[in-house]
Amino acid sequence: MVTNVTTLLKDWGRGDQEALNQLMPLVYDQLRYLAINRLKQERSDHTLQPTALVNEVYLRLVDWQDVDWKNRAQFFAVAAQLMRNILVDYVRNQLAAKRGGERTKLYISDLPEIVAEQPIDLLALNEALIALSVIDPQQHQIVELRYFAGLTIEETSLVLELSATTVKREWNIARAWLLRELTNQNK
Repeated sequence: MVTNVTTLLKDWGRGDQEALNQLMPLVYDQLRYLAINRLKQERSDHTLQPTALVNEVYLRLVDWQDVDWKNRAQFFAVAAQLMRNILVDYVRNQLAAKRGGERTKLYISDLPEIVAEQPIDLLALNEALIALSVIDPQQHQIVELRYFAGLTIEETSLVLELSATTVKREWNIARAWLLRELTNQNK
């Protein structure tokens, strides 16, 4: 299946829209799994459902053209980033609709291998990630791939064309930086 997904991604990247239609059934379950995991970190009364989140990702992907897809790991990294963007937009829209509404809470422990149980919110995490992207774009990409796409160190190194050692080192630095930023935001 990996070969079929990669082949379809490459065909789609060359403008074959039918390849996208063939691709989606092959990746739907994994996209839904990503969506379920993302939504578990949201408020319990969150109204966005996993299927709706996957559908929104699909709608955003349909317009993508001339993408040089390298492999399925890259595709899932992009999909996870789109999910994050959709959820951030959703929270912003909810806050705009309800003046002074609650912000979505996450826990620093949701970032793998960080053990602090300090609540943070999705918008604060997004702001910290934007700041990290300015300071160190590579670390930002690693966090996106590891945390939001759920890729392993090895898969992340493949997507970014870096050694696994470099990815692991940068991942540890980025997590420490995010922990500090998110802890400071809650003071």
